[in-house]
Amino acid sequence: MVEDMNQVEVKNLEVGSKVTGTVTKVEEKQVLVSIEGSKLDGIIPISELSSLHVEKATDVVAEGQELQLKVTKVEDELLVLSKKAVDADLAWEDLQKKFESKEVFEAEIKDVVKGGLVVDLGVRGFVPASLVENHFVDDFADYKGRTLTFKVVELEKEKNRVILSHRAVVEEEMKNKKHQVLDSIETGQVLEGTVQRITDFGAFVDIGGVDGLVHISQLSYEHVTKPSEVVTEGQKVQVKVLSVDRDNERISLSIKETLPGPWSMVSEKLSAGSITEGVVKRLVSFGAFVEVLPGVEGLVHISQISNKHIGTPHEVLSEGEKVQVKVLDINENEQRISLSIRELEEPEPQEDYSQYSHSEESGGFQLGEMIGDKLKKLKK
Repeated sequence: MVEDMNQVEVKNLEVGSKVTGTVTKVEEKQVLVSIEGSKLDGIIPISELSSLHVEKATDVVAEGQELQLKVTKVEDELLVLSKKAVDADLAWEDLQKKFESKEVFEAEIKDVVKGGLVVDLGVRGFVPASLVENHFVDDFADYKGRTLTFKVVELEKEKNRVILSHRAVVEEEMKNKKHQVLDSIETGQVLEGTVQRITDFGAFVDIGGVDGLVHISQLSYEHVTKPSEVVTEGQKVQVKVLSVDRDNERISLSIKETLPGPWSMVSEKLSAGSITEGVVKRLVSFGAFVEVLPGVEGLVHISQISNKHIGTPHEVLSEGEKVQVKVLDINENEQRISLSIRELEEPEPQEDYSQYSHSEESGGFQLGEMIGDKLKKLKK
């Protein structure tokens, strides 16, 4: 009669039937379970425990654990069961919802393989190397065991294909943060930032999730040939916001305007009457502009260039030439300095005409007398 009852149970439990089982013994390559509502025992091969490769059954289940299982084979007094089949059914349903809603969820990295990472979601999820981070990663070894956030970016149940992306989550977070920063900053603000990239035309500075450009002309009051002369990648800098273009997500910044102006210390370094060296920066019709301190130019008026008469400054000076100048006057409020080159030159020697004039006592003559005699003859 017992045999008849077993046959009835076997007929009721077909391939594909779902049952609840309790783990009674965990062996190296299989798990034994008792089936709820049935006197038949069940066995789960190690290959049916997980969608991922399992070395030891004890890595997945333990004695006394209750499991939801699916019948894969019916034998006379034994059921062959699968845990991973039930997990997969539930996983595909859950993944479809996540894929449609673009939900962000957490999962643990179970393995690092060639080309990317593997995640156990009830089915095998794969994260290609290009979708792990928004920057290049040389070695993923330390990612195993880490928990990351993901989005499902590709889903094909027929091909058992689940592609995940952590990069998509990171980029969306950065985009949201960027919009928040763009909405919060205003022209004129002074902020701390980090130099991210250096180019020929300036430096890009991160000011809290968004990069702004410091043009080469805004790096320093001094002339800058290469931005790398002034800043380095990773350097912390103070920047002033010059403009914000929220539509095009562009921010113009200045390091120069957070620094003391070149004229702020002029009176401590120069005074009327002092002599200093400068560089001719510009020549104009009325004189020459000479840089006497970094970013500070003074005017040498054409009348103060030379003791000799000159028509244009170009006759005696050239741009880039180093010259000695004397400070005539400083007006710090108006940022004006008057300079002179002439006052440092030797005075022109005066022609001595004394040889042309002799006194009567010496028996000589005067030029006026000679001319006077000639005028008298002409009148006659």
